[in-house]
Formats: sequence, structure tokens, C-alpha cells
Amino acid sequence: MNQTSNWKRQFFTIWAGQAVSIITSAVLQMALIWYLTAKTGSAMVLSMATLAGFLPQALGGPLIGVWVDRMHRKYVMMLADGLVAAAAAVLAVIAFYVELPVWVILLALFIRSIGSAFHSTALNATTPLIVPGEQLAKCAGYSQSVQSVSYIVSPAAAALLYSIWDLNAVIALDVLGAAVACCAVAMVRIPRPAAQAPGAKSGFTAELKEGYKALNEHKGLVALLWIGGLFIFAFMPINALFPLMTMGYFGGTLKEASAAEIVFAVGMLLGGLWLGKWGGFKNRAWTIVAALLTMGAALLLAGLLPANGFIAFMACCAVMGLSGPFYNGVQVALFQERIQPEYLGRVFGLYGSVMALAMPLGLVAGGAFADQIGVNRWFMLSGLMIMGIAVLSLLLPSIRTLDEAEEKERESA
Repeated sequence: MNQTSNWKRQFFTIWAGQAVSIITSAVLQMALIWYLTAKTGSAMVLSMATLAGFLPQALGGPLIGVWVDRMHRKYVMMLADGLVAAAAAVLAVIAFYVELPVWVILLALFIRSIGSAFHSTALNATTPLIVPGEQLAKCAGYSQSVQSVSYIVSPAAAALLYSIWDLNAVIALDVLGAAVACCAVAMVRIPRPAAQAPGAKSGFTAELKEGYKALNEHKGLVALLWIGGLFIFAFMPINALFPLMTMGYFGGTLKEASAAEIVFAVGMLLGGLWLGKWGGFKNRAWTIVAALLTMGAALLLAGLLPANGFIAFMACCAVMGLSGPFYNGVQVALFQERIQPEYLGRVFGLYGSVMALAMPLGLVAGGAFADQIGVNRWFMLSGLMIMGIAVLSLLLPSIRTLDEAEEKERESA
């Protein structure tokens, strides 16, 4: 892989720009949700807003991946940030003259989601071109920490800014964040894989098949892809059910529900920083299995707690958050290490599609089961499922011996 000697400066320049953009986008996203809630009070509208957020990645992930692999990834990230900013700017212009119609907000969310899908795919495919292979898991930890900070900061920041500014000012803040991210990417020299050279294209369908073939050469990664889908199916409802668990089962207040979310996000932040410092076990499969077992056990314990066990529930939330980066970050790093750079866009496009499709399926199943059996029992069931996924990962030879197989390939090369 093409790596530069000053990779730390290049990675952290991009990382800093993305941190600003992610946080300002999260603040705007929260402000728009509150605007829709106040304007309509409709659960259907909020569901449509959520749908607009994941649909482009779910349906277009592999196609987005082909375009990312065809184009210079630096320009893809800059254009994607520009698209997100442009959608926000159009919202601001319309809001200046009239009250924002719901359909305009939903359309803007959809367009912003397209930009985000291109950007996240390009960023994941770009990182291995800059960062040495042995540092990818650590860098994934730092990236996870940025997401955690956005989870912590965005609700409070959105509440403060939305109360003292009008929506246009919050939108302007997001446009500024996107501009910072564009400037950060513009400052970095990003090498281009040899297969991306002009004239290297062999046809859209053929390129799509080449991406699948590149992934299929690594059976352990194929298994991890589907393990990831199962994990998202089991865990995603937990995010939606946190307030119900706190307020419905433990009889807490809105402040206590917010505290549980913040404790979870702080756990994620600490887990991301820990992963950034340590990098996980030498055998990454063991890191993934340990993270899944830890998260599953914390969920199971949370579901077994009595109705007066809120303090213990907070501790479980911290453990859940702490273990998350050791699963997500290491999994992404493995894909970045194993797949050749010229195919990474297509592979991460497929990866994003599987995760995005598993998300609504899990939310529907989790909501239905929680209504029938109780939210605390869904926490138990989710914990058992995730622990089962950990055991399945341990039993699958392609995952268990992932690092050993790669080592043998390097020795024979």
C-alpha cells in the first residue's frame, strides 16, 4: 500500500476536519428532528426522516462503492462534503423566506444522506492509503472516539443553540463545519491506487463483480460481514429502547434517560481512546469475540436487573459503550488491511449496505418484541443473541484463524 512517512500529520489533519464536520452535522440533524417534532408531532414523519437517512446507503452502497473506486477519493470526499453543505444552504435560503415545508426537509435529509454515504465509503477506502497497516486498528479507535463525542455533544449543543438561535444559524454552523472538512482534505496528499489510473475502467458491472471477487478471496471477511449484519440486527433496537428502559422499566425521568445515553457515549469515547492507544489483541479475532461477549453480558445483566436497579443499569451502559469500539473499529481495520486499496470502495459500499439493511429489520423486530415481552426482556434477549454471535465467531474457522491465514499468505508470497 502507498504510505507516506508523515502519515500521522496527514491522518490527524483529515481526522480533525471530520471531527468538526461530524459534530456540526449531528447538531443540525438533532435540530431538524426537533423542528419536525414541534411542527408535526407525527411519528410517521419522524420515521420517514429516519428512512431518508439510511435509504441511500442501504440501496445504493455497492454502486456508490464503484464510483468511489473509479474516482480520486480525495475529490469524492470534497464533493460529498460540498453536497451536504449545499443541501443545508438551500434549506437556509428557503427558511429565510417561508416556513420550511416537511417535504423539503425530508428531501434535504435524503440528499445529505447520499453525500454522507459517498463520504464514509471514500474515507474508509482512503485511510489505508495513508496509515501503515499495523496502525489501522488504533486509528479506527480515534475515529470511533469522534463519533462518541458527537453523541455526547450534539443533543446538548442542539438544545442550547436551537433555543437561542433560529434554525438558519444552526444550518450555517453545519455549512461551516463542511467547509472545514473540505479544507482539511484539500491540505492532504492522498495517493491514488494504480488500478484507478485513467483508462483502467472495465465497465460498471464488471467492476462491481471484481469488488465481490476481491472480498470473496477472504472467507474470514465474508463471515465478518454477515456477523456484522447479525450484530446490527440484535443491537440497533437497544439504541431506540434506551429511553423506554429508563423511564418505563426503571421509572426514571427524562434527565435520567439522558444520563444513561451520555454514560453510554462516554463509555464509547473511552473505548475508542483505549483502542487508539492499545490497538487490541495481536489476534484481532479474539478482540472482536471478547468485545461481543462483554457487550452481550452487559446487555443480559441490564435485562435481569430489578426495577430499582438503575444505578447498576448505568454501569452496564458504560460497559456496553466501552466494548463497542473494540468490535466496530477492529472489524473496519481488518477490511482495510486485507482488501487491496483499489477495491476498498466497492467492499465498503457493500459493507454499508448490509449494515443499513439490517438496521430497520432490527428496529421493527425489536420494537414488536419489546411491546409483547417487555423492554427489559428484549435487553436480555439482545444480550443472549450477541453472546451467541460471539460464540459463532469463535466456532467459525475462517474468523478464528483470520490472522493466522493472513500470516501464512505473507510467508508464502
